[in-house]
Amino acid sequence: MHGVLTQLAVPPLPLALLEPLVRAALLEDLGRAGDITSDAVVPAAARTTTRLVAREPGVLAGLDLARLAFRLMSEDLNIEANLKDGDVLEAGSVIAVVRGPARAMLSAERTALNFLGHLSGVASATASISRLIAPYGTKVTCTRKTMPGLRAVQKYAVRVGGGSNHRFGLDDAVLIKDNHVAIAGGIAQAVERARAHIGHLVKIELEVDTLEQLDEALALGVEVILLDNMSTELLREAVRRIDGKAISEASGGITPETVVSVAKTGVNRIAIGWLTHSAKVLDIGLDTLDTWTTT
Repeated sequence: MHGVLTQLAVPPLPLALLEPLVRAALLEDLGRAGDITSDAVVPAAARTTTRLVAREPGVLAGLDLARLAFRLMSEDLNIEANLKDGDVLEAGSVIAVVRGPARAMLSAERTALNFLGHLSGVASATASISRLIAPYGTKVTCTRKTMPGLRAVQKYAVRVGGGSNHRFGLDDAVLIKDNHVAIAGGIAQAVERARAHIGHLVKIELEVDTLEQLDEALALGVEVILLDNMSTELLREAVRRIDGKAISEASGGITPETVVSVAKTGVNRIAIGWLTHSAKVLDIGLDTLDTWTTT
């Protein structure tokens, strides 16, 4: 993966938000007796220098969580970062150098790498899609298909990769889907009830899968229209009919192989769930450089 992401820097997430995630992951790994392997094998006075190294190209994300994993195990662990979230990685890129107590280093290693590899994988997949569709003025967005407890950091990684975020939860935007319509008794009934219920700052998105439903959505004046599982021919006609009267969003089984043809239809957003729930983990390792014992 070559080149630099042409995007504004994504603000880091507050450490107060990240620490509970990292602490829970460490507690899960430490169990009831701590790291019995490191405690048995590594002398208590042993200190070491290691490097976080990318094994393959990608985009870095999650460095703050990795840093927290080390620091929560020992405040004596010193992390010197060479790169920052959003930087493009090559195979062999040295992300950071970590120095300090060897036992703490080893106990934190897996938690740090789990966060770093997963979130860098999300950012890398998003960046790959973003580059493919950038020439067509379309932006990729994530969904609510996130891993429990990790939504904030997964959506952060999408932003780092150059994508945009869909709603964060059920409470920050209305998305009326097919089951809502069926239970409400129709599109008009669902939209009218939503408008009567929400505040004036909340947007309404409506899912449609036919042009007839689209025409009804346009007549109702919803702000965003989700064009679900449409062929490229249908998408092109849907975009023509929308004609800027609403934000258009395509979704449904979109892959790296099909995303360009979808972008060419002129849709504003392409929603891809696998960015967060199935992105390949980026291979990042922790390599020992030097070890010594203090007296």
